[in-house]
Amino acid sequence: MTKRKPPPPRLNPWQQHLLADLKRLATHRPQDIRIMGRPEVDPSGPAAVRISLHTAGLLHIEGGLVLGEDEEFLLTLPPSTLVPPWVQTPHTRFAGHPHVLEGYRLCIYLDAAREWDPEGGIVPVLNRLWQWLTDAAANRFDATTALFHAVGGVVHRTPGTPTIVVREPDPRSPARTGWLTPRSTHRLDLSDRSAGDHSLRLPVMALSHSLPLGAGRTLADLLFRIDDTSPIGTPPTGPQPGLRSPAFLTALANSALRNPHGTCQYFVLAVPHPNLAAAPYFLLAGRLPAQVSDALRHASRITAPRQLSSLPVDVREAALEWCYLSDERPAVTTRRDVQRPVSAFYGTHIQVWGCGGIGAWAAELVARAGAAHITLSDLGTITGGLLIRQNYTENDIGSAKTIALAERLRSIRDDLIVDISAPPPSPTLLDAAQQADVIIDATVSVTAGRFLDLLARLPGRKAVLAQMATDTASASHGVLSISTPDTGQGPSAIDHATGRHVLATPDLEPYHALWIEPEPGDEIRPTRGCSVPTFHGSAADLAGITATLVTLLGMQLRHPLSGTHLCAQPHTGTHPAHRFVPYTPQQASSPTFPSPGRGDRLDQPTSSVGT
Repeated sequence: MTKRKPPPPRLNPWQQHLLADLKRLATHRPQDIRIMGRPEVDPSGPAAVRISLHTAGLLHIEGGLVLGEDEEFLLTLPPSTLVPPWVQTPHTRFAGHPHVLEGYRLCIYLDAAREWDPEGGIVPVLNRLWQWLTDAAANRFDATTALFHAVGGVVHRTPGTPTIVVREPDPRSPARTGWLTPRSTHRLDLSDRSAGDHSLRLPVMALSHSLPLGAGRTLADLLFRIDDTSPIGTPPTGPQPGLRSPAFLTALANSALRNPHGTCQYFVLAVPHPNLAAAPYFLLAGRLPAQVSDALRHASRITAPRQLSSLPVDVREAALEWCYLSDERPAVTTRRDVQRPVSAFYGTHIQVWGCGGIGAWAAELVARAGAAHITLSDLGTITGGLLIRQNYTENDIGSAKTIALAERLRSIRDDLIVDISAPPPSPTLLDAAQQADVIIDATVSVTAGRFLDLLARLPGRKAVLAQMATDTASASHGVLSISTPDTGQGPSAIDHATGRHVLATPDLEPYHALWIEPEPGDEIRPTRGCSVPTFHGSAADLAGITATLVTLLGMQLRHPLSGTHLCAQPHTGTHPAHRFVPYTPQQASSPTFPSPGRGDRLDQPTSSVGT
């Protein structure tokens, strides 16, 4: 008795709906679109329909894609509405053109999650295809911004492989040896120096041409494509090794022999841009699985492999694993904050006095903004109550704030210098204003404020001096007083002058609380007994108000002017939400104004356990 063959796969209702739309369009516009044959349904679900578009009328501009009078495409209808139909060509004639993936698939959606709406059916897809062809023929695509253009326009990544981080300059030499150093189970750093026995050796090779069809799926594919110099769009001439693949294979085998048994053998290829000779090379990282690497080591001990044919079958036909490469070279990376106010902190030396609710967040923000050197000052110790609103962790409890924060900042950036100094009024800080670019006083300490005023009067000051604080009742109003190097008064004196102005200005009444004694209930005692009162506030409050104050300080560094910024978070309903009160020398002659509303209560008094 013979088994009955399963019925051929059929279109599901969604595919039937798309096909019906396609047929209606072809009926109404036979001069533009034709359906060629019946759809072919793959057992895995997708259905492919061959169509022909009349493209003779599309404008061609030099450098654009050359189209025939009619062009055939393979329109694939997915079995689900979650992804849009995709378009392929039955040839590789378009290979090497921007937004052509692996030589045959057209990238008509950049971000399908935002751009694809199944409600429209097949018509928006064909409109996208027509617009793609129009732009390609008219040379409107920018090859410099086409993602992964040098390697067929597609990302090469195998799930489960680690990320390789690259920060060193462009490897344009034909071949060199590199080293991968593990930073974690999911990260390896590429360098031209070994970091010890735990570093892995690998070849780094620059290719002479791009890989418009991608890098392949096996080692044999890769070696063939390294040597394939056939003109784009023409059939390959066959596996005829050139100069690159034997050199790459030899370097790969030599590295494998020098790496421990049971380890994967990695490699990095530097692929030139197909259109721009001066553009940075695209870096492609791959590896042979550990078992295949061991087979390569064994074969290399017997004879040095120099050709594809000299490799064992299990090596040359093994599937390659591709690693995501975090390319952080300056030539290819643009900082995401380059046009934001905090970019003023890039490359600077910042001193942060007070590592509590405001100071610790400020230190992290300027570290992420690219400060080159941060000096921390605080005598406090981390307790469990602080974790509610300060950026420390359970593992930090019992540590000095400066030590824990320094470790956190160093974990954010490898190139950041972080050191610790004694708190003011230590004599070691007398030259701080000559050394640092910015000093941020977040202690809200009278002693620290007086010391900062002293530094302001010293000759040769280069640092901008700043004090940051918040209100006791909600930690959602902020005050930032700034003294630029050309001002002889420090932030405390400027703050006092601003206080007189604010208390005399009715429309600034929401900010009066920053300069008057706290009302009953404005402060809390974090623990029973004689704990020092502190202000109300959450991590969201402190992170939000500090971020605003740091942004305002960054703006002021671009346009130095002494004075005080007042700001409020949106949820307070305070109007105005921001006001800058400039400081003038005439204000310095006014009587000293006390600041009873802050003192050392607001940020992080060293004797408090609950701040």
